[in-house]
Amino acid sequence: MEIPQEVNSIINKLEKAGFEAFIVGGCVRDLLRGTKPKDWDVATNAKPEQIRKVFPKSYIDNKFGTVTVLTGSSDPTLKEVEITPYRIDEKYTDKRHPDKVHWAKTIREDLARRDFTINAMAARILEKKKALEIIDPFFGQKDLKEKIIRAVGDPQERFSEDALRMMRAARFATILGFEIEKDTFLAIKKNASWLKVISKERIRDEFMKIIMSENAAQGVELLRKLGLLRYIIPELEEGYGVTQNKHHIYDVYEHSLRSLDYAAKRNFNKYVRLAALLHDIAKPRVKKGEGPDATFYNHEIVGARMTREILERLRFPKKDIEKIVKLVRYHLFYYNVGEVGESSVRRLLRRVGKENIKELVQVRMCDRIGSGCPKALPYKLRHFLYVVDKVSQDPIDVKMLKIGGNEIMQTLKIPPGPMIGQILQILLGEVLDDPSRNEKEYLLKRVKELGKLDQETLKKESLEAKKKINEVIIKKDKMTKEKYWVA
Repeated sequence: MEIPQEVNSIINKLEKAGFEAFIVGGCVRDLLRGTKPKDWDVATNAKPEQIRKVFPKSYIDNKFGTVTVLTGSSDPTLKEVEITPYRIDEKYTDKRHPDKVHWAKTIREDLARRDFTINAMAARILEKKKALEIIDPFFGQKDLKEKIIRAVGDPQERFSEDALRMMRAARFATILGFEIEKDTFLAIKKNASWLKVISKERIRDEFMKIIMSENAAQGVELLRKLGLLRYIIPELEEGYGVTQNKHHIYDVYEHSLRSLDYAAKRNFNKYVRLAALLHDIAKPRVKKGEGPDATFYNHEIVGARMTREILERLRFPKKDIEKIVKLVRYHLFYYNVGEVGESSVRRLLRRVGKENIKELVQVRMCDRIGSGCPKALPYKLRHFLYVVDKVSQDPIDVKMLKIGGNEIMQTLKIPPGPMIGQILQILLGEVLDDPSRNEKEYLLKRVKELGKLDQETLKKESLEAKKKINEVIIKKDKMTKEKYWVA
């Protein structure tokens, strides 16, 4: 375990100025786990104004006395290091922020106000002994070893101070693969409704950290078991125990989780993960009948509307909302080889947007695996991607040329007729051989040369060019098919 030179230098400067200083919180936890910390925090018995004297290149940006030191490091995780005085927080009336803070005298007092034992440790290098000293009054190392999330002291008190800590417990358990200690678990379950006073933005940010983790589906299920999900996305819980039909082997809720799980395992982006989780959100509300022939007509349309409401409620950016809503709305797109033509695919492209097609197919893959299908990407989905690619490509056509029929007629001073088409075919054939020839100056020069040919020769060269163009079209199509493994 090593403390970076930039951080150790800050600790040394504070100690030389006569103060105590330790790295604290998540960076200590990560060091002990053998993972690189994402940021570094230092706690000291120096007051904010005393810290500023030691570090002129710093600034204070909150009411808790945190001083941010600019280190000049090239490592993004070390460019800024936050130094906070030891403090004791008074009661939290709003269950979000301390009403008042007092400067504490010891590091142990400061650690006592923190959320979980694995985050309530401090460390520093003892220069004389060349060893790392760990301050661990709440046995965080033991809980780290046993993979336990345990509140510091009384869990009820910790969560009453900041109700978002309940979601943080779920997030740490999800990301680290830990279990939540029994009393901590029960305290969350008992007081889950406190989440209502937390801003939607803070809830959204914690929720997305769970969604973007490798264990996203387990994290959502943990939120449900803790009683927190009903204060985040209650619509999702509506699907719990709601059976489907002959096309599904899982209930709506489990299907949604399995779809998300596949998205996480494939490391799909946030849009696909959220769409995979929410794509069937409307099924409980539109369900008709029971058993193998139950129906869910228009669930994708109602689901798109519900998805918008959910994401707006959680204050997602408008751009993200529009994309995810489209993925939910069109996740049931219909395609069968030989049945759906290119014109239908073009219409879907216009509605969804070419830039969203890849993610739309990924949502369909998640949907299939979440339904118990053995293959995520069957032949017809690969064929669909082939057709999308094909219709999205610029066609091999005389319109590619930088001159048109009017310029040929003006150059040769001839009326409309078959000669115009023949010259364009020949020029296109030459440009396909060498794209650099597609320049107006060169093409007009060739028009003058071709205009001197007799009709029979021009017709012959035009037919040869057309043959070459068809060969290029066939070869291009073959390469596109091979890209998607379709015949």
